[in-house]
Amino acid sequence: MGKNLKGKEIGKGICQRKDGKYAARYTAKDGSRKEKHFDTLPEARNWLADAQYEDKHDVCNTSSEMTVDAWFEFWITNLIADLAPNTRRNYRERYQKNIQPVIGNMRLCDVKPMHCKIVLNRMEATYAGSTIRQAYIAMGTMFRAAVMNDMLTKHPMDGVRYTKPVRAVDDIKFLTVEEQTLFLETAKRSHNYRQYVLLLETGLRTSEMIGLTWDAIDWKKRTLTVNKTLEYRHSEGIWRAGPPKTKTSYRTILLTKRAYDVLKSCYDERFTRKESELLSQILEYVDRRTGQTEYLCMRDLVFINFRTGEPAKNSSYDTHLYKLCDEAKIKRFCMHALRHTYATRAIERGVMPKVLQKLLGHASIKTTMDRYVHVTDTSLTNAIKLFEQDTNVAS
Repeated sequence: MGKNLKGKEIGKGICQRKDGKYAARYTAKDGSRKEKHFDTLPEARNWLADAQYEDKHDVCNTSSEMTVDAWFEFWITNLIADLAPNTRRNYRERYQKNIQPVIGNMRLCDVKPMHCKIVLNRMEATYAGSTIRQAYIAMGTMFRAAVMNDMLTKHPMDGVRYTKPVRAVDDIKFLTVEEQTLFLETAKRSHNYRQYVLLLETGLRTSEMIGLTWDAIDWKKRTLTVNKTLEYRHSEGIWRAGPPKTKTSYRTILLTKRAYDVLKSCYDERFTRKESELLSQILEYVDRRTGQTEYLCMRDLVFINFRTGEPAKNSSYDTHLYKLCDEAKIKRFCMHALRHTYATRAIERGVMPKVLQKLLGHASIKTTMDRYVHVTDTSLTNAIKLFEQDTNVAS
């Protein structure tokens, strides 16, 4: 039995050191000696009980020889499997392209702050600040999980920062009222016109719009339900269905008259449109809320390319947008800017922030306000008019 500084027995495998800390130790099945120090006795006892249980039942190999590569694969496969597929794909991309070449072959326990800083420094010259930030988050999250699971005693990114600025919120593109009007006038001659209108009337993400099927529309209630997404995986050459981005992204939107008319016109043309053999596919995905397997029948998609009879890829929408922008003589923007524009118009028209949060499917109102709501000249003018009205009433 171990003892504390007063000579009181405190349990097998635990003793108190002269500096007051508690040392917990045991001998693993492989004969190696494991020891860790804690500020309090309960922490030491909890760690010892957990470590001995994991060693006995082979819960996790905590060998000091584990490499960063091995830990990354364990982490991304087992510990963050519930994250959105896009998030995990971004983590893997940043790891393979930027993190792995520097520290992948190192032992996990040998990684120091200087190694993490080297990863970020090497990205400085050729990557945008937002991409460097993604690598920073991927490393930080991966190593934090290692600390939490006693694979590391200290986070190797403590004190590590990146210096290249991330694009400011004000730099994110949205359309002014004048630009929106000009864009839609130009887009009327486009086969994608109805898609653009729907995004500006509902604030859907592009993948939500591409994955929209007829069963998600309630014609009587005039609503649209977001419960799945569809995107093209260029690296695999396949279409993949999936759940919405987060649990809060599941939502039902009351359609405006304009949005309803767009969807109804598409529905009326569903038997006369060109359809590719690709649409015979039925794709599986897992519902994020229930864990149940769901199915997307591609023949039921609302929007397909008029020329190919297949769904249009996100990238092809962006390419087409650039051409329309050049024709309309406005600054180029991508599909996601339409979602930002929807949010900005909503606030200008008096939609309450909490309501807008629900319409956009955000988990946090901070995301709604900080990233999607932009102060325009119109909103500033309206604010002054409201202030003047209140002032006149008070006087």
